Amino acid sequence: MSDHQFTSQDEQFMRRAMALAEQAEAEGEVPVGAVLVKDGNIIAEGWNRSICAHDATAHAEIQTLRKAGETLENYRLLETTLYVTLEPCPMCAGALLHSRVKRVVYGAPDLKAGAAGTVLNLFESQAAYHYATVESGLLEAECRAQLQAFFKRRRKEIKAKKQAEKALVEHQALQSKQASERVKNAQAKQATQRKK
Repeated sequence: MSDHQFTSQDEQFMRRAMALAEQAEAEGEVPVGAVLVKDGNIIAEGWNRSICAHDATAHAEIQTLRKAGETLENYRLLETTLYVTLEPCPMCAGALLHSRVKRVVYGAPDLKAGAAGTVLNLFESQAAYHYATVESGLLEAECRAQLQAFFKRRRKEIKAKKQAEKALVEHQALQSKQASERVKNAQAKQATQRKK
């Protein structure tokens, strides 16, 4: 990792990644976006699609690497920079290394699965046979806020859904109890009429 001074072009590419993260969120995905740049031009971009694609590997970085490979007709993405809103996980870090991406720039650290220095660092592993420069913290506060707002809304939605499900179960139980009481009352009334 580095204490790199980012350029206005770095910021421009990260803002594009943030816009792609919004696309992920619009599709019900965790809002992470990624942009791959070569010679100052975007050659591929992607966002999380694991839920929509029913594919655990469909992270923003992987989506971007796949598109770049198709565009360049080569899995070796030499002399490229990947901008991503969240620190890569171990799977994505491994894919970035195998793709020979030269530079990785991320916004927010991933406190649970970050593989670029927060939890572990695959980019500096002695076992790695390819290397990439990692720079962190570009628009970190904004990237973090984007993720935090998503998870806050998600927790609120889950809580509301659980409350609605609980209310439905309680309503169904009450209806069942009332129906049972009506049946008992009708049976008691019939029994009384037979005795007469």
